[in-house]
Amino acid sequence: MADAAPWLLVGLGNPGAKYAGHRHNVGFMAVERWADRFATPGADGWREKFHARTVTLSTPFGRVVVLEPQTYMNRSGQSVGAAAGFFHVPSKQVVVVHDEIDFVLGRVAVKLGGGHGGHNGLRDIIPALGSAEFVRVRMGVGRPVHGEVADWVLSDFGTTERAIELPSMLDRAEQAITAILRDGVQAAMLATNTKGTGQA
Repeated sequence: MADAAPWLLVGLGNPGAKYAGHRHNVGFMAVERWADRFATPGADGWREKFHARTVTLSTPFGRVVVLEPQTYMNRSGQSVGAAAGFFHVPSKQVVVVHDEIDFVLGRVAVKLGGGHGGHNGLRDIIPALGSAEFVRVRMGVGRPVHGEVADWVLSDFGTTERAIELPSMLDRAEQAITAILRDGVQAAMLATNTKGTGQA
């Protein structure tokens, strides 16, 4: 039954220390931070399954499976599809946290459904789930003034960005995730998207 299925909280990024601080990896950063907040002392920690790092948490909002695909961004669907199938998670209970180049740095917004917008992780997840009707938490990383977008998202945040904008954005993403699970997607959209930083 769908009601018995857990939430599937997916952070997108690329695996390995080489990529850890990149703009493309804000999804990993956000779900790790959220999982740390709701981890139960003594409970099982992160493990390798579904071509991913994963941990299952018992939270005030029900059971949440947190997933970090280790397949590299453009094959994220392999991991997400496997986990969603195993736990019988309907697409509307899948929450994908990812970087968004069309938002200024620091802006966070919640969205249900839609296209992939050129994001390779989303592009791979949609056919893997057989649906685009999953929840997205979009985290703004901005666009480069000069140079290629691919080089930009695979670059580290600057010193000031790491000290100020990034922690603030991670706070907002954590609040958005909690709002989705606690209050529902529509309420989370209203609460999160009206507090956005920067351009609409």
